[in-house]
Amino acid sequence: MREHQLKIHNTLSRKKESFEPIKAPFVGMYVCGPTVYGDAHLGHARPAVTFDTVYRYLNHLGYKVRYVRNITDVGHLTGDADEGEDKIAKKAKLEQLEPMEVAQQYTDTYHRDMDLLNTIKPSIEPRATGHIPEQIALVQAILEEGLAYEVNGSVYFDVLKYNEKERYGKLSGRVLEELMAGTRDLDGQGEKRNQVDFALWKKAAPEHLMKWDSPWGLGFPGWHLECTAMSSKYLGKHFDIHGGGMDLMFPHHECEIAQGNACNHQDPAKYWMHNNMITINGQKMGKSLGNFITLQELFTGSHQLLEQAYSPMTIRYFMLTAHYRSTLDFSNEALKAAQKGYKKIINGLRIAKKLEYFADVDVALDEEQIKQVESSIQQAYRAMDDDFNTAQAIGHLFNLLKKINSLYTGQLKPGHFGEEVFQKLISTFIVFVEKILGLKDEKPETQEALIEVLLQLYGEAKTARNYNRVDEIRAALKEMGYVVKDMKDKIDWAYEE
Repeated sequence: MREHQLKIHNTLSRKKESFEPIKAPFVGMYVCGPTVYGDAHLGHARPAVTFDTVYRYLNHLGYKVRYVRNITDVGHLTGDADEGEDKIAKKAKLEQLEPMEVAQQYTDTYHRDMDLLNTIKPSIEPRATGHIPEQIALVQAILEEGLAYEVNGSVYFDVLKYNEKERYGKLSGRVLEELMAGTRDLDGQGEKRNQVDFALWKKAAPEHLMKWDSPWGLGFPGWHLECTAMSSKYLGKHFDIHGGGMDLMFPHHECEIAQGNACNHQDPAKYWMHNNMITINGQKMGKSLGNFITLQELFTGSHQLLEQAYSPMTIRYFMLTAHYRSTLDFSNEALKAAQKGYKKIINGLRIAKKLEYFADVDVALDEEQIKQVESSIQQAYRAMDDDFNTAQAIGHLFNLLKKINSLYTGQLKPGHFGEEVFQKLISTFIVFVEKILGLKDEKPETQEALIEVLLQLYGEAKTARNYNRVDEIRAALKEMGYVVKDMKDKIDWAYEE
C-alpha cells in the first residue's frame, strides 16, 4: 500500500479521520442503492459515481474491498414514511404490471445507465425481497431486546426507550426532544406509541400486492430494516464504510444505527460518508419544478432545459470536478465547460498511450521539469488521500497534461526527465484517468480505422497540394467531432474541444 495516509470525513464524528480498516487489508463498504420504480436520474448518478471512485481508489491503494450496494424492491413507501403505498406497488398498479416486473425493468435500466457512467459493478448486489427471513429475524431480535413493540400485526421501533441508553440523532445531529415537539400535534393518532417511532414490519392490507408471512401475520419489511439485514449479512455486524446521499442521513441512516445498536450492541459502520445534493440551475431537482432530469434525457438531450446532449463521460467528469461533499449545480454552461475539460483529458490520454521512451544522449536532464512532474504526482495523490478530493486531483492532472502535450509537440524530450520520471509521468496520468477517476474514450472502436484512413488521404492530398481535397477531409473530420493536427513530423487528430 502507498505510504500516504488516507483521511475520510466521517459524518458521525463530523471531522476527517485517518482511515484504519477494522481488519486490514480487507475493507467492507455498504452503499444504499436505488429504489427501482422509475428511470435513474441525477440523484442516482452522484452517489454511484462517488462511491465507485472510492472503491477504485481503495483498490488502487491495495485494499481488498467487498463493495455491497443493495436494490430496494419492497418496503419503501411514498414520502419515505411509515404509512401509504409502496413506491413499486404504486407504479405496478399504474402500469398494470406485477410489482416484480416493475422492479426488474428499472433494475435493468439502472444497470444500463451505471454501465454507461463506467461504474464498476459492486461485489454483491442484494435485493430486499431476497432477504425477508433475515429481516424477520432482526425484528425478533429487537423485540427480544425490549426495544420494539407489536401493534395489530405491525412492529415499531421504540425510539424513546432506545434513547435511554443510546443517543438517537447522533449521526444527523437531530435532538430527540425537538423531534418530539415537532410531532406533538400528531400524538394519539395512529398505532405508534410516539410519532418518532419507525416501522420494522408493517401489516399488509388485503389489497397490498407484496406481502410475506411472519410471526405477526402477513406483512412487509420497513425500508430502514432492509439495509441493516443485508449489510450485516454480507459485511458483519460492524464494518468499515457506509455510504449514501446526504438525503438518506435522516431518517434512513439514523434508523440503521439505532437498529444496529439494538440488536448487535454496536454501530453498524466505523466511517459514514455522505455525498452532497445536486441542483439544477440553482434549484433543487423536483418533478413539480419541471427540472427533473433522468440520465437518459441527459445523454440524449431530450429534456426541455437542455441545450444539447451530454455524454455519460461528460457527466462523470463533471461530477468529479467537485468534491463529493459539495453541492453540485447542473447547468448548460457548466456541462459545456465539463465537456471541454473531459475532451482535453481524453486527448491527453491518447497522446500518453502513444508516447514511448527513447534514450537521447544529446538531451540533458532538466531538473526543474523533473521537480514539477514529481510535485504534480505527489499533489494528485495527496488530493485523493484528503477525503477523495477528485476536484483538486484533476487540477494536478492538468499540470501533468501540459508536460505530456509538450513532449508530443517536441518542446520537451523524454530525456529531459530521464527514463524513470518519464515513465512515472505517463503511467500516473493513465492510471489516474482510467483506473482511479474511471474516465474512458467514448469514441466507437469502428471509427478509429476510419479516422486513420481519412488522415492518410489527408496526407496524400496535402503532399499533392490538392487543397480542395484537404479542406473536404478536414471538414468531414470536424463534422465527426475531430480536428486535424498538422505537425512538423506527423499528422494526427484530436477531439474538438
